[in-house]
Amino acid sequence: MLRAGAGIGSCCVQASGSWELVSEGRIFRDGQGRRRVTLLLFKDVKNAADLRKKAMEGAIDGSLINPTVILVAANKAVHLYKLGKMKTRTLPTEIIFNLSPNNNISEALKKFGISANDTSVLIVYTEDGEKQIDQENLISQVEGHQVALEKLSELTNITEVKKIYKLSSQEENIGTLLDGVIGRMSTKDVL
Repeated sequence: MLRAGAGIGSCCVQASGSWELVSEGRIFRDGQGRRRVTLLLFKDVKNAADLRKKAMEGAIDGSLINPTVILVAANKAVHLYKLGKMKTRTLPTEIIFNLSPNNNISEALKKFGISANDTSVLIVYTEDGEKQIDQENLISQVEGHQVALEKLSELTNITEVKKIYKLSSQEENIGTLLDGVIGRMSTKDVL
């Protein structure tokens, strides 16, 4: 499974035309400069069960997930938040939900959210002008090693990604794995 987070290093993926790469740590901000998305990637995490509990209690103001195509999901979640059309109650949960190829919220949280046995975690949090996150406090809660975002592919189980998104070898011959995943994520609302 994938688990997410990045604050070391920079990211070279642009979620959409309305987001831009800002710097290391603060990964993307919307075109109006009001909302930023930051990713923090950790490996060798020893307290995943505790982190999951804190996330469920709302004590961690971010999405603790299994790393996939997070920036597409974050972009969509922030867009729905701005429109007041989220399907979940919180922006961190909406980010996790938007990773899913289907509309089942609890299934999305099970597949993409952190589980008690995970050893890698990607923390995704958003900020706007009014709400700032204490990144150092967030990092201090993880018993693991923060690593560069470039290590995300090394922590990704490609076989599991193909299984979750039901990607066939024929699709891989036509496009990339990323194309298939983004296609599944974006069409779930119209199917």
